[in-house]
Amino acid sequence: MMNRLEQRFGINRLRLWIAVVAVLGAAALFGAHASLLWLTLILLGLGAVVVVQRPVLGLLALVLVALVARAEFGTGTAVAVNPATLLVPTLLVVWVLYMVLRKDIRVVPSRTNAPLGLFLLSAILSLLLGTALWDPSVPRSGNLIVVQLAQWAIFAFSAGVFWLTGNLIRDEIWLQHLTFVLLALAGTLAILYVIPGTDALVGRVATFALNRAPFWMLLTAVAGGQLLFNHKLAPAWRLFLLASVGAAMLYAFRLERATASNWVGVGAVVGVLAWLRFPRLRWLVLVLMVVLTAAGLLQSSIYSFAGGGAEWNESGGSRLVLIGRVVEVAMRNPITGLGPAAYRSYARVEPLIYGGAFWVDPQVNSHNNYVDLFAHVGLLGLGIFAWFSVEVIRLGFRLRTHFSRGFSAGYVNSMLAAWIGALTLMLFADWILPHVYNIGFPGFQASVLVWLFLGGLVSLEQIAAHEVVE
Repeated sequence: MMNRLEQRFGINRLRLWIAVVAVLGAAALFGAHASLLWLTLILLGLGAVVVVQRPVLGLLALVLVALVARAEFGTGTAVAVNPATLLVPTLLVVWVLYMVLRKDIRVVPSRTNAPLGLFLLSAILSLLLGTALWDPSVPRSGNLIVVQLAQWAIFAFSAGVFWLTGNLIRDEIWLQHLTFVLLALAGTLAILYVIPGTDALVGRVATFALNRAPFWMLLTAVAGGQLLFNHKLAPAWRLFLLASVGAAMLYAFRLERATASNWVGVGAVVGVLAWLRFPRLRWLVLVLMVVLTAAGLLQSSIYSFAGGGAEWNESGGSRLVLIGRVVEVAMRNPITGLGPAAYRSYARVEPLIYGGAFWVDPQVNSHNNYVDLFAHVGLLGLGIFAWFSVEVIRLGFRLRTHFSRGFSAGYVNSMLAAWIGALTLMLFADWILPHVYNIGFPGFQASVLVWLFLGGLVSLEQIAAHEVVE
């Protein structure tokens, strides 16, 4: 058993025994002061001992932690963190140590690197300028800088996970391992969740990721991509993935139909996958959509399915009012924004009126990721993010010409669908780059998986480049 571990994962026997002794010692030391936070920190530290030998194992651990490590820790502010949030910076530190130990400090080349790095720098610039130019008539809480750094951390952790996958996975077999760990765990949770009588059990085990739209969107994309493009799938896997997609469709279009983000995200993914898989039907679909739109049937059908006037009065109209308030205060500095997580302080200065409601002290969230980014980092940061998004899509289409069969073809097409689905979801809430005051770190447990698997495109980019050289 020990020899197999050494051969498979590169785990040195002495280091493994040191880890075991450390576990026992830590248990004795902290037994009298046991807490969930201490346990989590100990596990992260011990995991780092193993992961530093083979950092790619940390990516597998992140999938598990994001989906089933149901815990939350307070920070003394309105922001709480979870094991997935703590694991990401740990993996980033391990990655740096791994490069230092190997004396090979570099980031793999990709056209996605520049815009993603510049986006993080633009967020720091916005934070500094927002603080320097703060309007003294707007109350500023004493711990706002902590919250703002937490918001920047969400940006940085999302980008960091993208880079982790792209740099640590250099062999398609590990990308397969990562994908099928996600499919096995997420698919099982999804299937059980839609079965009456087992949903309560799943709710006690799974994290908040299961109740977030990006989880169902990503599951549909990854499972659907393998089903449609990977003809080497074993029959048992094909049946399981069909059940997983079916569960996602049932959840989005039936059980949680009231939440538009669910069925819009899943629907966008299904549409993109079908568009990519069946090119001969594209013109037929376009003509059909034009005819239905001209006749007014498409809009009315979608409006009715979304809940009609009742849903608009309850949610849609109020969202426009919130968006209007956020845009109004962000126009104080439209170029670099107010700084990460700063717009709520400005938006609550004046009461907000909608219909018969009068909010004296409005706690404003725009519920739109693009509006949030405009307020956080201004047109500069929003434009850089758009640049990154275009580069991801361009990379996906370039890789489609290289990987046309098997697992890799399924992966590339699924990520194209997932990213377009993610960009669509951003219209409905801060799903992909959560706002700390709204979806926040609980929702980050779902969005981090999107960034994790999106980074697999960079891995395949490197694999394809090596194959061309050889």
